[in-house]
Amino acid sequence: MTSVGPGPTSPPAPTVHSSHGASFVEWGAVLAGAFLAAAISFVLLTFGTAIGLSATSPWPNAGVSAKVIASLAVFWAMAQQIGAFMAGGYVAGRMRSRWHEPTEHEVEFRDGLHGGLVWAVGVVIGAALFLSAAGNVAQTGAQIAGQAAAASTSDPMDAVLDTMVRPAPAQIGANTPPAPGAPGTSSGTRRTAQGGDETRAEMSRILASAVASGSMTEPNRTYLAQLVSQRAGIPQAEAEKRVNEALNEARAAADKARRAAVLTGFVTAASLILGLGAAWWAAHKGGHHRDNSIPARFDFDRRRSAPVR
Repeated sequence: MTSVGPGPTSPPAPTVHSSHGASFVEWGAVLAGAFLAAAISFVLLTFGTAIGLSATSPWPNAGVSAKVIASLAVFWAMAQQIGAFMAGGYVAGRMRSRWHEPTEHEVEFRDGLHGGLVWAVGVVIGAALFLSAAGNVAQTGAQIAGQAAAASTSDPMDAVLDTMVRPAPAQIGANTPPAPGAPGTSSGTRRTAQGGDETRAEMSRILASAVASGSMTEPNRTYLAQLVSQRAGIPQAEAEKRVNEALNEARAAADKARRAAVLTGFVTAASLILGLGAAWWAAHKGGHHRDNSIPARFDFDRRRSAPVR
C-alpha cells in the first residue's frame, strides 16, 4: 500500500468575521489613519515653511525670486497633502478587520471607503486646526501691527492714500508761512489730530466703494479731488489726475487679491481631490497586503502581487 504524502501547502485563508446587524465601518482604523495623516502633514508643512524662509532674503539680488517661491509652495502644499493622506489610507486599509465580503470587489470597496473616511476626518481636523491657527495669527498680527504702525502699514489702501495726498515736490521744504488753521500751527495741529483720521477713512471708503461698484460717481470724484488739492497743496486738475491714478491702483490691488484667492481655492480643491484618490488607492493596497501577509510597500504595478508562499 503506497502512502500519499501531503500536497503543497497553500497560504492560510484570511480570517473573516460575520456579524448580522453590525457596522462595517471600523472607526478605530479610520481615526488612526486620520491622525497619522494630520501629523505627517503638519511635519511636512513645517519643514517646507522652514525651507521656503531660508530661500528668501530681503537683500537685493539675493535669495530665490517670489515667483519661484510661490510655485514651490504650491507644489509642496499639494505633494505633502497627497502623501499624508496616502499614508493614512494605507494604515486604515491594513488595520481594518476582514468581514464576510461575498466578492473581491466588495473587499476593495470597503477598504477604499475606509481610506475615504480617513480623508474626510483629516479634512475636518485640518479645518479645525486652520481656524484655531487663524484666530491666534489674527490676535498676534494685531499686536504686531499696533507696534509697527509707525513704520509700515499692511493695508494696501493706506499706501494708495499716501500717494494720493503726498505734497508736490515744490511744496516740500518751502518756506511759505502756514495759513491760520493749516497743519503746522497750533490750531491746525489740533484740527489734523481730530479730523485727519476721519478724512482718510472717508477717502478710503469712497475708493473701496468705487472699486466694488466698478465706477466712481462724479460728485465723489470731485470731492476727493478737492480733499487732495487741499491736503497736498496742488491744483485741482492735478488732484483729479491723482484721484484717477489712485483708483486704478486700488483696482489693481483688488484684482491681485482676487487672483490670489482664486489660485488658493483651486490649489486647495485640487489637492483635496487628489488626496481623496490617494487615500482610496492606498487603502486598497493596505487591504491587499493585509489579506496576503505582504510586507508594507508601495508599487504602481497594476498587477496584484503574488501571495507569499
